[in-house]
Amino acid sequence: MEVLYEDNHIIIVSKAAGEIVQGDKTGDRPLCDMVKEYIKTAYAKPGQVFLGVVHRLDRPVSGCVLFARTSKALARLNAMFASHSQVRKTYWAIVGQRPPAESGTLTHWITRNEAKNLAHAHDHEVPGSKKAVLDYRLLAESERYFLLEITLHTGRHHQIRCQLAKVGCPIRGDLKYGAPRSNPDGSISLHARRLVLEHPVSHRSIDVVAPVPEEHLWQEIAKGFAS
Repeated sequence: MEVLYEDNHIIIVSKAAGEIVQGDKTGDRPLCDMVKEYIKTAYAKPGQVFLGVVHRLDRPVSGCVLFARTSKALARLNAMFASHSQVRKTYWAIVGQRPPAESGTLTHWITRNEAKNLAHAHDHEVPGSKKAVLDYRLLAESERYFLLEITLHTGRHHQIRCQLAKVGCPIRGDLKYGAPRSNPDGSISLHARRLVLEHPVSHRSIDVVAPVPEEHLWQEIAKGFAS
């Protein structure tokens, strides 16, 4: 865990692939507990530390995660994320197939199979579906892989994963959505690169970038773009 930004109301950290944001049935220590421990130690806080989970990243995904440090910030951030106002999330993904164009907008209608934790993208609206929209552009390529930048306009379950798979570009390592093989560390090559938002209390602009994973392919394909 790396702290990217913090003040009295919010904290943004860089999550490593494999970490879970909140506790689940695995019993593994979640990121939210790590952040609480960091705050407790860094600020010598007695007693319980308040920390509100605003949004989540899938376990095999890396990058920016935002938490609220006050109830006031949590309520306002929840409203902002629900309406997709004053928040912009940008992701990087490595795929094994060239996208249909160097840039474009993908619009699908997504249904979810909760029993299998799987989403499916449809070309047209179907019963129970929710509209999903993202923009993408090709940033770089290597001999075998392509680096895409994705900007979300909606926040659907597994949206990027299933929409890219729908157009023939499953994310590297994402067996659930059609990748031919897994990544050695169990990750998928999807990274929450940048988070831009209006601060829920001060209303100033916050712009945070998460460094790309240290894996060799990430470092090579993102060379010239990654800080």
